[in-house]
Amino acid sequence: MAAQQKNQLRIIGGECRRRIVHFPDGDGLRPTPDRVRETLFNWLGQDLTGKRCLDLFAGSGALGFEAGSRNAARVVMVEKSKPVHAVLTANRSTLKLDRVELVHADAMSWLARSNDSFDVAFVDPPYASDLLLPTLTALLPRLAPGARVYAETADWSGLEAALAGWTVLREGRAGTVHYRLLTPA
Repeated sequence: MAAQQKNQLRIIGGECRRRIVHFPDGDGLRPTPDRVRETLFNWLGQDLTGKRCLDLFAGSGALGFEAGSRNAARVVMVEKSKPVHAVLTANRSTLKLDRVELVHADAMSWLARSNDSFDVAFVDPPYASDLLLPTLTALLPRLAPGARVYAETADWSGLEAALAGWTVLREGRAGTVHYRLLTPA
């Protein structure tokens, strides 16, 4: 297999499998690696038919497009960077994933005004931010019963006490990526 080019990724499953999407250079923009996405979607199940998914801090779109490719009923991707949002729009068009909705907004502001409910949420804020825990707290009222939340960070140390309201279903690490699959306790 050819080496992956800079600023592109491939969708690894579903109807868009093997399709390439591009993303711009961005401060802190780091797509979830193929290996981690493969593990995550093994945990969630390969087919997300009927699931309502939320991709906060969408960035490259790796997780949201992957969910859309795997037949999620609805995917809402929230991204505040205007140039990144524009590329996400172009990629959605290229992939022909009409069930993916793109929102140009700050993730925390959008969560505060949203009344939607989701079965699966992807929370992958910039590692240099302190947004992971506030986002998980703000996300709780938006989760359907039995919802699953993928959370990614560079380091979970210091965050354990704040996760008291969550059950860790699975966890893994790939290089600097530390990730967990959570559900509300």
